[in-house]
Amino acid sequence: MIGMGRTVRDERTIEYELVVLKEQDGRLAYEAHPSGQPSAVFLSSEITDASVVFENAQHDFPQRVGYRRSESGLAAWIEGTAKGQMRHIDFVYARVPCAAH
Repeated sequence: MIGMGRTVRDERTIEYELVVLKEQDGRLAYEAHPSGQPSAVFLSSEITDASVVFENAQHDFPQRVGYRRSESGLAAWIEGTAKGQMRHIDFVYARVPCAAH
């Protein structure tokens, strides 16, 4: 599965990330390709019918990436240690209509 995310500010894309989900050594692998940074692979550490957590303890930040399905959409988060401090960042996704311009 391939996914793409982008951050837009003032109608301009300021960063993006391509994500590849695949099987690797019998686990799910989250392969992130963020703009301006090296790629990183996070392997699944927890999978339920509504959530998945991926981990890479060797990565600078984040070391964990998680997704949880809910009735209102999809909640995601990243967390880990950066500069000696624990950080946690939430992302909330919801369906929106696709408008053609």
